[in-house]
Amino acid sequence: MIESAIAESLFLVLFIGVISMLISRRTGISYVPIFIVAGLVIGPLLKLIPRDLAHEIFDFIRIFGLVIILFTEGHNLSLKILRRHMKTIVTLDTVGLLFTAIIAGFVFELVFHSSFLLGFLFGSIIGATDPATLIPLFRQYQVKQDIETIIVTESIFNDPLGIVLTLVAISMLVPGYGGGVFSLFSSKLGLYAGGVVYFLYNVSLSIGLGILLGILGAWFIVRFEIFDFPEIEAFSLALAFLGFFAGERLSASGYLVATVTGIMLGNYKVLKLRKRNIRILKRLQKAIEKEVHFNDTLAALATIFIFILLGAEMNLKVIFDNLGKGLLVALGVMLLARPIALLPLLKWWSPREYLFIALEGPRGVVPSALASLPITLAMKYKNSISLYWGEVIMASVIITVLTSVIVETLWLPFLRDKLGVSETPEERLKRKEVEKERRKAKG
Repeated sequence: MIESAIAESLFLVLFIGVISMLISRRTGISYVPIFIVAGLVIGPLLKLIPRDLAHEIFDFIRIFGLVIILFTEGHNLSLKILRRHMKTIVTLDTVGLLFTAIIAGFVFELVFHSSFLLGFLFGSIIGATDPATLIPLFRQYQVKQDIETIIVTESIFNDPLGIVLTLVAISMLVPGYGGGVFSLFSSKLGLYAGGVVYFLYNVSLSIGLGILLGILGAWFIVRFEIFDFPEIEAFSLALAFLGFFAGERLSASGYLVATVTGIMLGNYKVLKLRKRNIRILKRLQKAIEKEVHFNDTLAALATIFIFILLGAEMNLKVIFDNLGKGLLVALGVMLLARPIALLPLLKWWSPREYLFIALEGPRGVVPSALASLPITLAMKYKNSISLYWGEVIMASVIITVLTSVIVETLWLPFLRDKLGVSETPEERLKRKEVEKERRKAKG
């Protein structure tokens, strides 16, 4: 009976997802709020999917979906661009992410009268950005390419790093959750200093594992000529989950390992494969393109399930009870936490460029996927977090995601014009030609 209910629920979510995507395309509205509202309709309102069942399916989909989404995102990060904007991206994804979470935590603590650790858990969950909602608007309202690149690239790293930070927040809140490594650091250095060291340890180990797996994966593809369908798609999927499970087993972040593995595969040209002949390298390029297309499809499906099931498992009473305070917290994240956390960018960017980057950081798939995690924790660790606070954090995350997506997509054209960061196609082409001439002169 339960198997039948799960199958029917999955079909319903997929069917509603297709309709929602068509509505998004026709109206130009971001798919994020449409998916969540659709989930609310088929869940709490019409009760077509029981809330408990939606939560159970969501817990499974969250892991599978995030691994695929992050692995696929990794392919899109160019190491050339990363080197060009290294200082900015590192600042955004370390200092920016951490202080966004801390300031958002203080705002949550102040508004809801909670403990700081509960606030920090909220801030960690909501820290990651998702520019997917902005990319279609960037095509319509073009901004300076460097700014667009920074906003998009920031998300590729802060998605998995936001998950690592959430793990740190949970480890600080729930004794024993982070395992022996966190306990070792916190016992020697104290809770907060131990949390920082654990974060750095986790990130370093995860990046190292991801680089190793990415190099081995590319070598394996070439060595055994895994170039065609369905071998390359199956291999890439297995590699992504190998990275995830290896990371989790070694007390690292499986999500970050999967992301870095994807980055290495996507940048196979920088790996030591130059001794291979041109024909093999061309086949490798086509194989990578095939697996990226395949994983893009899986990532799109995962996104549908994550957002719609998130809406389906929501408690409407909790949402309405916390709507006012949730909006205050959302505005605090958008107008206070992120702009303050990103102040170091003024070293390399003009005040107008800094302000545009600071005000364009909509939340999306990762915060949504992590939103129900506090409820799962409350069910398992009742002494550390109550179900009440789990639902309050979840409601606040959803309100923040919806508010940031709606507001930041609406004010993008206004900010672009007022802050003078627009760039026409002709200006972009001219700038590229100037840069090309400069490189020739240097060479």
